[in-house]
Amino acid sequence: MIESVFSTDDLPKADRWTSWYETGTKCPLPMLSRSDRQDDFRGSVRVLGLGSVQISTLTYSPLQVIRTPELIRQSDPGMLYFALHRRGQIGVAQAGREAVLGSQSLVYYDTSRPFTAWATAGHGSVAGCVILQVPREFFPISTKVLSPLVAVRLPTGDGLGALFTHHVDQLVKNASSYTPADAVRLAAITVDLSAALYAHELEDTGSLPPETHRQALQAQIHEFIRQRLGDPALSPDSIAAAHRISSRHLYNLFRDQGLTVADWIRRCRLERCRHDLADPDVRSRPIHATAARWGFTDAATFSRAFRAAYGVSPKEYRDLHQADAVRGPTRSVQDMTRTS
Repeated sequence: MIESVFSTDDLPKADRWTSWYETGTKCPLPMLSRSDRQDDFRGSVRVLGLGSVQISTLTYSPLQVIRTPELIRQSDPGMLYFALHRRGQIGVAQAGREAVLGSQSLVYYDTSRPFTAWATAGHGSVAGCVILQVPREFFPISTKVLSPLVAVRLPTGDGLGALFTHHVDQLVKNASSYTPADAVRLAAITVDLSAALYAHELEDTGSLPPETHRQALQAQIHEFIRQRLGDPALSPDSIAAAHRISSRHLYNLFRDQGLTVADWIRRCRLERCRHDLADPDVRSRPIHATAARWGFTDAATFSRAFRAAYGVSPKEYRDLHQADAVRGPTRSVQDMTRTS
């Protein structure tokens, strides 16, 4: 599902800027580009396609891009862009406002309206960002309601911003593992999270459809649990209290996923344990210490749960995986165990 759309590294140095410029002016979202690094320009774009929703990872030498009214009339796919800062310094100007992005920040802009974006490399040779592209008709908040947040820098260091950033990073990191069926679900979750973040900033959560509320809350709870798997006191009551919902509401959210809350916590803990047991860098760590690290307080209970999930004991799993690493990829431990 990953497509490498363009990279100047594959071209002679003299052709790089020209190719980048022509790609930018001829794409479905035409823009004019300028750069004072034309003689030594570097740029790359990778796109994760989730149906009509796309996530583009970009790196580029310092430049400026402009989308004019004329270019909008030439081609207007009606996209909303949500740009996450990655490297250097990035700015976006639209509707009389300008947002300058640094570490842990995000900006939204509308491709159907003129804008100017620019980037400097800071202490490196290239700048970088990740852009979520959502068709306007798929976003559950109207552009009229969103207008106060056009070209406004939003922090992403905590809360819903951090959750959204983590989600996008994981999508990009694990892109090669997705199936076409996954794409539909992942697109819906991604749009819902971005909508929940912007609704929160607008203090207008009433603008969100109930299904978006539900999915965004599920994603928040999942991330809350993942961050606290090592806490033996993690429980449905503590999770519900942290999210200001009733335990009954929490159980209903997980019932929609075909799991109990305890089942989901146990599954996540077992996956973390399985990862550590297969990691050669921590092979000297006792198995009971690995179990305790991820919230299992009783070694016998952990061993039974691990065997029930994967068909082998924790020791057998670690030994098989380490032996497999020594022999090479002739036989995968994943083939020797049952997945959860």
